[in-house]
Amino acid sequence: MSSVRGLSGKGAQKREQLLDTAEELLVTTGSGELSMRAVAAAAGVRLGHLQHYFPTHAELVAAVLERVLARSVERLAPLLDPGRDEDALLRELLAEQQDARLVRLFAELWALAARDPSVAAAVRAFYDRYQELVACFLAERRPALTEEERRSRARVFVMLIEGASLFRSGLAGTADAAADAELLRTAGALLGP
Repeated sequence: MSSVRGLSGKGAQKREQLLDTAEELLVTTGSGELSMRAVAAAAGVRLGHLQHYFPTHAELVAAVLERVLARSVERLAPLLDPGRDEDALLRELLAEQQDARLVRLFAELWALAARDPSVAAAVRAFYDRYQELVACFLAERRPALTEEERRSRARVFVMLIEGASLFRSGLAGTADAAADAELLRTAGALLGP
C-alpha cells in the first residue's frame, strides 16, 4: 500500500499522473487556467475520477505545490552541503535559472500564493526551509557569525537568488555576463569567509 491515502501502487501511480497533468497545465497555461475540469480533460478522465483523488481544487493545488516544493528542497539540500565550494554552489544555483519550465512553474506558484492563503503558507514554509539550509551552510562556513547574522544573510541570499531568476530567465530580463559576475560576487560575499 502507498502512504498516500492508503492508495495501492496503481492508485498512487494514477495520482502521480494526475499531478503531472496539473503541473503541466500550470506551466503551459498558467494558474488562472488550472481548473478541475481542465485537469480532468487534459488527463483524459472524468471529473469524478479526478475528484476521487483530489476532492477540491484546493487539495489538487496543495498536492501539486507539495510535490514541487519537496523536489526543490531535495534538489537544494545537496547543493547547500557545507563542504561544497561556494563558487560551484552559486554557479549551479544560477544554472538552474536557465530551466525555463522551472522558472515558469515558480512564477505561477507565486501568482497562486498571491491569491490563496493556503498556497502562500506552503510557499513561505518552502522558503523558510531554503533559508534554513543556507543558514546551516553559513554556520559551518562562518562560525563566528551570530545566529541572527546567519539568518539575515541566509534571507538576503535567498532573496537575491530568487529575484535573479526573474531577471536572468527572460521573464523580466535576460542573463548578462557583467550582471552575473556582480551577482556571483555579491552572493559569494554573503556566503564566503
